[in-house]
Amino acid sequence: MDNSRNNDLRDLIKDSIEGASAFNMRDTLTQDYVPKKLPGREKQLREMAIDFRDLFIYPGSVSVRVVLTGKTGTGKTVIARKFGEYLVEIGKEKNLRIVYAHINCYKQRTLYLALTEVARQINLSVPNRGLSAQELFKNIHDYLEKKKMFVIIVFDEFDYLINTAPIEDIYLLARTYDELGTTTKRINYIFIIRDLSTLVGLDSSIKESIIKNVIDFPPYTSTQLYEILKERVIEEKSFREGAINDNVLTFIAHINGIDTGGSGNARVAIETLELAGKIADSEGAPVVTIDYAKKAINQINPEAIMLSDIIKELDLHQLLILKSIINLKKREKMDMLPTGLVEEEYKKIATNMNIKPRRHTQVFEYIRRLKTMGIIITRQSGRGMRGRTTLISLSAPISNDIDIIITKEIEEKINNEIEEEI
Repeated sequence: MDNSRNNDLRDLIKDSIEGASAFNMRDTLTQDYVPKKLPGREKQLREMAIDFRDLFIYPGSVSVRVVLTGKTGTGKTVIARKFGEYLVEIGKEKNLRIVYAHINCYKQRTLYLALTEVARQINLSVPNRGLSAQELFKNIHDYLEKKKMFVIIVFDEFDYLINTAPIEDIYLLARTYDELGTTTKRINYIFIIRDLSTLVGLDSSIKESIIKNVIDFPPYTSTQLYEILKERVIEEKSFREGAINDNVLTFIAHINGIDTGGSGNARVAIETLELAGKIADSEGAPVVTIDYAKKAINQINPEAIMLSDIIKELDLHQLLILKSIINLKKREKMDMLPTGLVEEEYKKIATNMNIKPRRHTQVFEYIRRLKTMGIIITRQSGRGMRGRTTLISLSAPISNDIDIIITKEIEEKINNEIEEEI
């Protein structure tokens, strides 16, 4: 390649880096960003405040437990973070020392790891010698007692811990002060789950302790999504002034609003807005128009975005069952698959990967959990099939995106297990 060609490529890259952009503060469109305002969730914030009222009126008299439930993209995590931030500030005004710890149960995969992360976030040093989860709980409470502090612990993606942790760990969480035997209650909880049906299999005493106050987060309407997008653009200054038309926000909100045929998922709406800006930048356009929003919508797979969060919570064998369904649907061209056929495919995939397949009863339990989480749908066979059998399928249309996500997650789970053995 001659030097002139090299210079042309260099100039192209340099111009792209230094060229004008529709974005101003693009980080305000990321999933982890906590905005200043929370449109459409005033009711939920008010309910949470009422539930935590006793923490301020009668500090230490009760361990507050609140459950936030709702589908992906309904604002549960961002509301919990903002609520915790406000409670810490209000506590300072009232000379009440409150600390906030946010735990992602997918990342902190055991109760012990979760409590270790709680200790880190409240600045408590954990001894190197091995402690049980119960001992670590006591250390945290003793530290809070010594410092005269109260903690609000958020267990985000709590579904994952329920599905993977020993029942003793869930019991310890639910009945903290039965185990500690202390009168002043300094540990308070917010549990974030997608669906209350996750708790179905738990002992009634555990359920009663956790489901004290349940706050539902319904999918967003088009009006609420418009307000969320407008807040990101105007208040959070994600785009340059004049770089995006208001009708683009209305269009994206209408496509995604639960009342207008969409999923009501704010995450999908925000990602669509960001992608529309990226497309405009790639074409050197100074303004993001509806045409760019339409291109973004055509490129985004909402089902894959929603499933990607849920898939992270699954264990290896549940993922292998999903992979079996995908393989069979591609090969057999059937809408609904007999569970027996799926189990055979699962055993074949597991064996090929040198993984010991689970027994039939465990496979049946995995399928039940996947149905409970809304990942698969089931129905009984009808005419045209010999005998009665349960037919299953993924709840979302199977796409290459979903197949790639599941395959990647399987590989990661296998690699993690190998690393743990080493």
